[in-house]
Amino acid sequence: MTPRPRSGTIRPPLADTFANTRELLDAAARVHGDRDAYVEPGSRISFAQWVSHARSVAGHFAGAGVGKGDVVTLLLPSGIDYAICYAAAAMLGAVTTGVNPRLGPTETTSILNTSSPALVVHGPSQLPPESTAQRLTVCIDELRSSYHEVNDLPTVDVDRRDPVAIIFSSGTTGLPKGAWFDADNLAASAQAAGIMSAAYDRRMTSTPFSHAGYMSKLWDQLLWGTAIVIPPAPWTATGMARTLIDERVTVGGGVPTQWAKLLELPGLDRHSFPELRVGVVATAPASPDLVRRTADLIGVPLVVRYAMTESPTVCGTEPDDPPEVQFRTVGRPQYGMTVEVVDSNGIVLSPGMVGRVRIKGGCVMRGYWHDPDLTSTAFDSERFLVTGDLGLITTDGNLKLVGRAGDMYIRGGFNVHPVEVEQVIAGHPAIAEAAVVGHAAPVIGEIGVAFVVPVDPAAPPTLAEVRDWTRSLLADYKAPDHLVVVETIPQTAMAKTDRKRLRELAETLPPSRRT
Repeated sequence: MTPRPRSGTIRPPLADTFANTRELLDAAARVHGDRDAYVEPGSRISFAQWVSHARSVAGHFAGAGVGKGDVVTLLLPSGIDYAICYAAAAMLGAVTTGVNPRLGPTETTSILNTSSPALVVHGPSQLPPESTAQRLTVCIDELRSSYHEVNDLPTVDVDRRDPVAIIFSSGTTGLPKGAWFDADNLAASAQAAGIMSAAYDRRMTSTPFSHAGYMSKLWDQLLWGTAIVIPPAPWTATGMARTLIDERVTVGGGVPTQWAKLLELPGLDRHSFPELRVGVVATAPASPDLVRRTADLIGVPLVVRYAMTESPTVCGTEPDDPPEVQFRTVGRPQYGMTVEVVDSNGIVLSPGMVGRVRIKGGCVMRGYWHDPDLTSTAFDSERFLVTGDLGLITTDGNLKLVGRAGDMYIRGGFNVHPVEVEQVIAGHPAIAEAAVVGHAAPVIGEIGVAFVVPVDPAAPPTLAEVRDWTRSLLADYKAPDHLVVVETIPQTAMAKTDRKRLRELAETLPPSRRT
């Protein structure tokens, strides 16, 4: 499947001609200057201030012995301090990794042991686990006091093939794995941004900064001069609307339910968010109705992005794609990316046939940090990254995901892919969100258990209604056998459906809790 070229001839304010990230940071400070780089509740910082503070912190890091190739691990919440430390490490040719605050001590310890950092930066209440207490640490409060120091940094011979970031997976299928990326990877991500980036965008995001959605986008932000806007927490529809307006947001991200709740606010029209040019749907597909309503009511197209820790850019839909394409697919490959669906022997399958998704391109990780064996198993003989996702290529060239290889269950001898069923169930007018897992059953092997969040908690759908709806659109054996009504679908630290937790719930919920 070939990528869709970038629309138009738009070019970023900075051309991609830099030998390393330090050069790009210095150029961004000069060219973008007083423009916002980061906005968080109660504070903001310009590009010039960001780079100046980072240079000061880099001097502090160097004084602590951090140099080229050393790892700096950030136990910090998302925000300005995190961004300053990330840029500071890059100035020294050091490698940054972050720890998602939602991870537990076992996962955090695993990340620290794998990355072997020369320095750990932590918040006042985010101390490293006791098992890693021997590592050199510094509190962000101490670093803040050095933000205005003037430091001469050591000369470092760094090129675009040297590592810049290690991004760890959520660890839902085992301990977290660290995918590492160099500056060429980060530059490729900027080239593949497509509709997501325009000059001096203001991008609202709730993505944890330790996530690939931030760590891999450093060059994208610096080349385009993008302001990262962090909305207030906890999330509310009113707070989202206020942020979109007050911060003149041009690119807004949210899960489907957040977009749906935003549209419920009174008095909205096409003039409500005058700067917003595109909305991005995360973690779950947006129904065709939601795509249409968002476009009709506030004049904003919703697009979908497909990515993973090992390749933070893969596919995406376009604003002019029909709502059904936005809902049923994850679009076409972004610039520079190749996506194929193959069988168990690595043979490329024809459109419409389900197989394993494999990808190649500049956005794909170089490998897993200090783990050549794990890296070797991740790539096939043609240097494609073989994902755990199952999918098919539609006749019009879009990628449709049907589930994870380990999520498929077999009901009465027939393969059922949960994502395909979830998308259909989520289209039911009484259902806001849905997730499906397989559950062991006598005779038939496995059955499907659907967890649903109703639109109206006082009037949830029945199992019969959901089964009839599903069977009207899919084969009858794909209709769920049990229905569990929940307030929310559990999510992982990476804001993805937590299927492990759902399987546990399917095991423990008594029949009385099933419809």
